[in-house]
Amino acid sequence: MKLTKYSKIYLCLLLCLLLPVSGLPLQAQQAMRSAPTGSKKKPAIAPSYAWKLLSPLGLREPAPMDTMFENYSRRSIPSMVSDAWATTGNLGAEGMNMLYHEREPMSDFFFRDALAHWMPTHDKMRFYNTRIPMTVVSFNTAGGRENAQERLKATFSGNINAKAQVGAMLDYLYSKGCYNNQATKDLSWGLSGSYLGDRYEMQAYYNHYNLLNKENGGITDMLYITDPAELQGGVTSVDPKSIPTKLNDAHTRLRGQELYVNNRYKVGYWHEEAVDDTTTRRTYIPVSSFIYTLRYNADKHYFLDYTPKETAEFFDNTYLNPEFTRDRTAYWSLTNTLGVSLLEGFHKYAKFGLAAYVTHQLRRYEFTPDTLDKTGLDLTPFPDGIGPFSSHTTRQLAWVGAQLTKQRGALLRYEATAELGFLGDAAGEVKVDGNVSTRFRFLGDSLSVRAFGAFRNESAPFLMQQYLSNHFIWKNDFGKQRTVEFGGEFDLGRSGTHFRASFSNIQNMLYFNAKGLPAQNGGSVQVLSLSLRQNLKLGILHWDNKITYQTSTDEAVLPLPKLAVYSNLYLLFRVATLKVQLGIDCDYYTRYYAPAYQPALASFVNQRDMLIGNYPFCNAYANMKLSRVRFYVMYSHANKGLFGGSNYFSVPYYPLNPARFQLGLSVDFAN
Repeated sequence: MKLTKYSKIYLCLLLCLLLPVSGLPLQAQQAMRSAPTGSKKKPAIAPSYAWKLLSPLGLREPAPMDTMFENYSRRSIPSMVSDAWATTGNLGAEGMNMLYHEREPMSDFFFRDALAHWMPTHDKMRFYNTRIPMTVVSFNTAGGRENAQERLKATFSGNINAKAQVGAMLDYLYSKGCYNNQATKDLSWGLSGSYLGDRYEMQAYYNHYNLLNKENGGITDMLYITDPAELQGGVTSVDPKSIPTKLNDAHTRLRGQELYVNNRYKVGYWHEEAVDDTTTRRTYIPVSSFIYTLRYNADKHYFLDYTPKETAEFFDNTYLNPEFTRDRTAYWSLTNTLGVSLLEGFHKYAKFGLAAYVTHQLRRYEFTPDTLDKTGLDLTPFPDGIGPFSSHTTRQLAWVGAQLTKQRGALLRYEATAELGFLGDAAGEVKVDGNVSTRFRFLGDSLSVRAFGAFRNESAPFLMQQYLSNHFIWKNDFGKQRTVEFGGEFDLGRSGTHFRASFSNIQNMLYFNAKGLPAQNGGSVQVLSLSLRQNLKLGILHWDNKITYQTSTDEAVLPLPKLAVYSNLYLLFRVATLKVQLGIDCDYYTRYYAPAYQPALASFVNQRDMLIGNYPFCNAYANMKLSRVRFYVMYSHANKGLFGGSNYFSVPYYPLNPARFQLGLSVDFAN
């Protein structure tokens, strides 16, 4: 499935050739809207829109459609994810967000977390109502034969009728990497559909993903990047592909799938309204609804390593097999949610929606059958006197909850959800979160204000309590982690000003220590985060800036860069019908004890030996859009060798990609 040089050229030519053809139907539709037919005009087609789903009951929330060309090139570099992104370097490889207020909590299957950005997830799922079928195809490429990077994405959505819609998506990413043994090959695909009727609503999707990553353990010596002359007898240049790595025959694979089906049956009444003397409009007014949601997740993580000598040097312990490692950890969960709701807006006095629900979840875990297929393992000789160990387990959990929402109205909107666990590992869990927002005129501008808060008292994920593999074995009895967070933000629309402040207190925080083992902090860690985004404009000159300050009261438990900056200076103009964004952007964050990466766990672990940061990563780019075609040319890491020094590491022993050209193209076909 790897694209050759000629197939890249053919794909780009094909997209460009199809552009005029794809535009014809849309132009015809636009002409039909404006062309008179006798004394009447053809009815205009309703505009397209997109939405996402809010947990746990599948409420719809508007979402932007992917049509903007500004900063389009930024999607092809790993640092696009965050202004402070700890990454092993390659596109599609593992990473961790070091801006705490943007970081997702640890999941039930922690092997997913470092790769979550590259896979389809519930939060990223979008449904479209396009009236005219939509197909968006994107392709980007960089590098040559030895360090090729290619990504092909496609999204389709089409309406069967005014109420029913189907969709599909494909995402294929192949990158050899700029350094040895760090190739990634990710394939994700999915199907979706929705039906929004007067009485019955359904929203469903199925996603499948298969992510394969070579694991090199990092380069053997950071001096190959920071001072190559010291290692090479005065030779200052170094070929990235010639730098030796710690592992040469290891890789991880994460394979999984997700099925989600949300059903809602609405109960209400018909309302008749006179349009004129002879016509009556009949509208169904829903009062309450009954909701059933089914969600199935399944994941398998593999870590394979076939070089015993390297394994012995890289890992502190080998428990099951000294000749090779074939770790396999499998997980699946089946979640059923039943709810009933009173709907917002069915009466002029019904200013909010109110719902109650109960959720049951069944989880299954399995460990290392490829390495040692036994049950009831006697691991008494291993560390800490770990006793009998089952290679599989099943857990049952249940919660009851309530949700209060107000999604309509220009003055005030809010959402609050409270959940209490009462079965299995969830017993005693409490989760409460909410937010309230308003918008009003202020000094001639539009001011949006939002406040938010949350309290969570959650059990430790099962895999942090118990795990078995060739290099890591643990059994723990961790207590619940308690988190309190609150904050607010405001946005001045025309002024381009956005400010956010938040405070978090985390008690009994869970993390991976320097040995790669789970640990729980006995005290509390506080995090203060302040973020200001200011976009400036003078004619065609734009300067967008975002600065984030954050502080952790215990850097040994929760290390964070204190300052992270993103700055983007560009010209935005037109050449006839061609839209152009021409500029340079930079990421920068201060030095801190960045987490190290542990390939056998596909996770990031704390370390206190090495400071990382204080290096700007800059990209020179030109983003353009012509009709429904977006394309870009970018020279990434443009400052390499010019300014900033040479310490371009994101995590210890994993350098960022060197400078190189990148190209990309996206076509929005109107079928």
